[in-house]
Amino acid sequence: MYDDLYGQLQVLEREDAPFSQEDRLRAAGRPLLYWYGKYARKLPWRENKDPYRIWISEIMLQQTRVEAVKPYFQRFLEAFPDIPSLAAAEEDRLLKLWEGLGYYSRARNLQKCAKVLTEDYKGQMPADYGALLKLPGIGSYTAGAIASIAFSIPVPAVDGNVLRVVSRLTANREDMTKPAAKKKIEALLAGTMDRMRPGDFNQALIEVGAVVCVPNGEPKCMVCPLASLCLAKRDSLWREIPFKPPKKERRLEKRTVFIVEQGGRIAIRKRPPKGLLASLYELPNVEGELPEESVAQALGLQAKEIIDTEMLPAAKHIFSHVEWNMTGYYVTLAGEPDAGKNERKDWIFVEKEQLKGQYPLPNAFQAYRKFIT
Repeated sequence: MYDDLYGQLQVLEREDAPFSQEDRLRAAGRPLLYWYGKYARKLPWRENKDPYRIWISEIMLQQTRVEAVKPYFQRFLEAFPDIPSLAAAEEDRLLKLWEGLGYYSRARNLQKCAKVLTEDYKGQMPADYGALLKLPGIGSYTAGAIASIAFSIPVPAVDGNVLRVVSRLTANREDMTKPAAKKKIEALLAGTMDRMRPGDFNQALIEVGAVVCVPNGEPKCMVCPLASLCLAKRDSLWREIPFKPPKKERRLEKRTVFIVEQGGRIAIRKRPPKGLLASLYELPNVEGELPEESVAQALGLQAKEIIDTEMLPAAKHIFSHVEWNMTGYYVTLAGEPDAGKNERKDWIFVEKEQLKGQYPLPNAFQAYRKFIT
């Protein structure tokens, strides 16, 4: 339960003199900052204001839950403690450390940005919002987070949490998936945010959206520092705001995935450098749902080369715009694998232990990886 001082910081709005949007955001600053200072979660990237740590955490947190990010963040910082070490990393090692976080383009953009920082900024983050925006993989939100938290530059950092909180606070019914709506919120915050503690102000809004004004389910208005100011609370609009159009249906794809074992080793291959799961290693797979009698042909093998074929449970993996419905087979081949790469199939046979420490397999194949023992 929040204490009496917190209650005293709630702002009362007169019925005959309603706040403008700007007034409402300005009035939010004091209770918001008090609440954040007293009740914010303790997170490893908040231990100091190192811009490198802030940057890595913000990229990892995109599309990923906080609790899932924590162990990845620690391992990543141990492997790449600074920008030059990240710039010099081998891609396979980088992607292996990212394995499980998904959206691998984020990891590649991190390294691309690190190389620019190493070459142009002596391995340091520039203390300039405009310069941050020009870096690879850094948009307005990440630039705002780094600039405000690390360098106390008064610029907003507007993510989905902030869009939800501010739109509910001001009863804004615009479509928050539209870039124009986000730009309006950024402009509103730029003119009203606390200029002495911009980093804490941004983090406080994000924190309220993450733990109080939550995305899935009823907001916890009874413990919200902005309760007395919130128009969505006053008018019971939280189910309607923020407005979002219906999501487009994902494209459904059927695929057949093969665990191919020969001489105790497992076949993998590298995906093309562009497109879905670009440049990552994968288990051999083909389009469609194949019956067992089609396995040899699909793999480009003769039946006599296959010792055993075992059907595996069906699995599903959901990407942002595609859903894979998968059939699986464990295929054991006779003989020993060729040395190095099998050029005919573009396979590489690797030791099972190497799949744990060397070759990054995307989450899409995790349902079948557990059968590799």
